[in-house]
Amino acid sequence: MTKLTIREVEKPWGMDVLPAPFIALEGKRIGEIWFEPPAELPSILVKYIFTSDRLSVQVHPNDAQAAAAGERDSGKDECWFVIAAEPGATLGVGFHGAVDHAAMRAAALDGSIEDMLVWFPVRPGDFFYIPAGTVHAIGTGVSLIEIQQNSDITYRLYDYGRPRPLHLDAGITVARGEPHDPALRRHIPDHGTIELANGRYFQAHRLDGVPDAALCALYAGPVLILPREGEVRIGDDVLHPGDCAVTQGLDAVAFAGNGQAIVVRATR
Repeated sequence: MTKLTIREVEKPWGMDVLPAPFIALEGKRIGEIWFEPPAELPSILVKYIFTSDRLSVQVHPNDAQAAAAGERDSGKDECWFVIAAEPGATLGVGFHGAVDHAAMRAAALDGSIEDMLVWFPVRPGDFFYIPAGTVHAIGTGVSLIEIQQNSDITYRLYDYGRPRPLHLDAGITVARGEPHDPALRRHIPDHGTIELANGRYFQAHRLDGVPDAALCALYAGPVLILPREGEVRIGDDVLHPGDCAVTQGLDAVAFAGNGQAIVVRATR
């Protein structure tokens, strides 16, 4: 087992009081906590995101679009698992209806694109899969786990007047002007082992207690483990909530019978 290096990223929209077990040092606003991708799973990035303000309206390309644009990184599919939400917290995902590129550009320029998005009220346990090309935004007061392709390509379409560059040409070229597929979002019950995502690039389960033989067989190769409740032991090493590690399969991992963890593997 290798415990992954944690990278705390300060953001002006981050939080100075983080949900347990994380603690922001005085004077810091932490927006993201990254776990550096290991050599065994270089294509997957897992991070926590904490917001005290709205993030930009943005979109990511797929692999082919990223290559065609001359980007060094891959495209980006991602998914969100909400772990905390303030009253009224929302996620903006997809449009209310069909939007062509000309209308999208005009709305990005005058700010009305914010109102064209569907803003979903969220609570802990809500899950969204965000395919590349989905126009999206994270609202205020949300804490979530993001599992994604290991790519840093983000095209901002609208940023509420903040002094950061936009990427209208690149973003609108790859954006899907359509609603988010309802099959890609749902609420995850508090208990039970449940598949979160099974996409082209990664698969993830929320594991309740000890995995059965079928799940161990599925996660027989390199796997990321994020304890959410209780300890996870691998030999003499112990993982706690807030940690993330890579190990070779689940067979050698001791999960707490009353614990929960998220496990992730690459699917290509």
